[in-house]
Amino acid sequence: MNLKIEMKNMLRKITMSMGLLISSSGIIAQVGTNGQDRKEEGRPIKEYNLTIEENKMMLGGVTANAMTINGGIPGPVLEFNEGDLAIINVTNKMAVETSVHWHGLILPNFYDGVPYLNTPPIEPGGTFQYRIPINQSGTYWYHSHTMLQEQKGVYGSIIIRPKEKTLEYDKDLVVLLSDWTNEKPLNVLRNLKRGNEWYQVKKGTAIPLSGVISEGAFGAQLKFWRDRMEGADISDIYYPAFLTNGKSLAEYPEFKPGEKVRLRFINASASTYYWMDFGGGNPMVVSSDGIDVEPVSKSRFLFGIAETYDVIVTIPDGTLEVTATTQDGSGSTSLRLGQGTLYPAKRMERPDKVAMMKQMAKMDMKMGAPAMAGNKKKNTPKYLMQKYGMKMNMKDGQMQMGMLDKMSMNNGQMDDKMKMEDQKPMDMNKNHMHMETDKKMDGMAGMKKDTMSMKSTQPSHEMDGHMGHDMSMMQKDTASFDYSTRKTYFNYDFLKAKENTTYKADLLINDILLNLTGNMQRYVWSMNGVPLSETDNIKIKGGEVTRITLNNLTMMHHPMHLHGHFFRVINENGERSPLKHTVNVPPMQKVVIEFYNEEYGDWIFHCHVLYHMMGGMARVFSYDTPRDVRMKDFPAQNLVDETDHYYSWGLLRAGSNFNELFFMSSNIRNGFGLRAEFDYDRNLEAEVNYDRYLNDWVRLYVGVNTETELPNSFDEFNTVGLVGVKYFSPYRFNIDVSMDHQLRPRVRLDREILLFPRIFLEGEYEYRADFGWVNDLGDSSYESETQWLVGVSYILSRNFSLQGNYNNRYGWGGGLLVRF
Repeated sequence: MNLKIEMKNMLRKITMSMGLLISSSGIIAQVGTNGQDRKEEGRPIKEYNLTIEENKMMLGGVTANAMTINGGIPGPVLEFNEGDLAIINVTNKMAVETSVHWHGLILPNFYDGVPYLNTPPIEPGGTFQYRIPINQSGTYWYHSHTMLQEQKGVYGSIIIRPKEKTLEYDKDLVVLLSDWTNEKPLNVLRNLKRGNEWYQVKKGTAIPLSGVISEGAFGAQLKFWRDRMEGADISDIYYPAFLTNGKSLAEYPEFKPGEKVRLRFINASASTYYWMDFGGGNPMVVSSDGIDVEPVSKSRFLFGIAETYDVIVTIPDGTLEVTATTQDGSGSTSLRLGQGTLYPAKRMERPDKVAMMKQMAKMDMKMGAPAMAGNKKKNTPKYLMQKYGMKMNMKDGQMQMGMLDKMSMNNGQMDDKMKMEDQKPMDMNKNHMHMETDKKMDGMAGMKKDTMSMKSTQPSHEMDGHMGHDMSMMQKDTASFDYSTRKTYFNYDFLKAKENTTYKADLLINDILLNLTGNMQRYVWSMNGVPLSETDNIKIKGGEVTRITLNNLTMMHHPMHLHGHFFRVINENGERSPLKHTVNVPPMQKVVIEFYNEEYGDWIFHCHVLYHMMGGMARVFSYDTPRDVRMKDFPAQNLVDETDHYYSWGLLRAGSNFNELFFMSSNIRNGFGLRAEFDYDRNLEAEVNYDRYLNDWVRLYVGVNTETELPNSFDEFNTVGLVGVKYFSPYRFNIDVSMDHQLRPRVRLDREILLFPRIFLEGEYEYRADFGWVNDLGDSSYESETQWLVGVSYILSRNFSLQGNYNNRYGWGGGLLVRF
């Protein structure tokens, strides 16, 4: 590839203050600069060749069709030195397109690796060369950014060593965590789209009504149902294996007692958070997302998807175990270092989801914010924030809703006067990255690392009521690790930058409010109630600061990742708030981030739960600069379309009394459906519909219905056109009201409840009427028909259930439910 095409011309068009980029040799030297040093000339070259191909792999005892890099999962560790020119040749030996994104690297826009947005896809049989001037150091990783390929194994790690060693340790080891499934990822997403509870049942994390009632939480369940939610959710997908460097248990007996080992943790999972627990070794967190922080002792922390943490441990006289337990307690994977007596780590017990529901029900909050806002003029970001989410300010480190008061940083002082608008530039006369060395922390170097307490390092402006991570809480936890305790880990206050990270005071600040919104019923995810396929790019200007309030209005954690930039995560450390590229936003909480606009081109910002991103939770930040001419044959719309595919699924009720067939093919706004009912006496009714979703809960439809005119005969059919509306109501009832062209109204109602761990109770009701407005009813002025069903089913697998039912038309019966 030509090394210089148009890039220099494009860079000249960017309006930004380059002088601001070279202040402070400390953090800038580690993070790199976005535009100051992109030259390739004079750099040592480090070159790798990667080949992506399809192979069958057995990992953690589970065999699946996979996508491998150089024949393995994970891919090879890529090692560089700060100042290198990285040349990476990626060859695609598969039958489908692929790509590689370099997660956390500051690099030219053209090589970011998001296909169609800023990098061409790698076609089958093709090779693409990435050329990246390395201006940073730390622990990073790489992965496919094409559809769901990351889930199939296209990921690996990156180590960049600094010009000068700044941390004391003897050896280092990459520890890459991942989740592993033998299902096709597209089938996983289709199963989520249909609203099937199988994954929760399989994991044992489903909450049946019987359990809710037995624990006195029926009132809490009613509140969840009122907001159209089934219950407290933590993780969506069942995984048969969780991996550490490709193994369920990764063992490294070569480490010797007394050695200090830098463990470079990477969470490359598609949708799994982990509770990290250390069995000993005096673990010290020294870096987050590749950026060094003030060392802090942490024997347990929540590890978000796509984050990296570097932890230095001292090998004991024995075997040190580190365990990563999934956040919902459904599985774990472990690392063991050294030989001899085991220093075991704790595997976290499953959270009490019923207790979570009871606690949430007591809070002053409204759940169920729309993932598809129908009236966008009414459902503004500010309106969504005010109507949904938390309404109270909890203390003691729990759901901290006072984050707005932390937003504006003026030399470490809080300014609570900022207005939260969706996207409104404000001249705050505050901040551009000073990166000044803060001498106040120099005295900390002499402290023993195993006694270092974050409370003792807090600045004088520490926020009232915000829990510090003192070591009495953070050392080996022997007390109950209940939901209240877990929530105290849902923040980044333990991360303190080594230097001042605030921006200069004369910079214009552009404030953006992004509510994180989702619909578990249809598995649509969005921001501000608008999925990626229905929004425009967010325009930002070079030389300004973009400050984003991420307000999570869902019940799930979202790891939000910004490409091509590092941002400040505003925490109680004020001017020493840490720099990250990925930030966890806990359920019903707010997190504020801010970054300096020093790039060019378009950069994607998305949830790194892979299935949430594919469901629409993404945005593109655009500097509105000319598009790279090398991308002229690769329209960005292709990337957007990936988040709005049609997914199809069906259900067959095969019974001894009658049979039913359902089929649906749907994207975010459109659906095509088939419903047929037939018995063994030549009675049949079938209907096809086109649905248009107005919002999460309401869809209009048109269709054609046909049914046998005479009992037990296929000789005559009555075929009608109809229009109707379907509504998913509070308390989770599906309501269908329609009128056919013979002016006959029809009302349908159905509901399903998980009664016991694998047993579902279902009910259906249908009422039809004919008032003779079109049809001749003879002496009668009114005819009606009622049909209803009550049934139970026992779920055997993702695809099969045993079922029994009573239908007032067909009587008792039993058989199978087949999902496809």
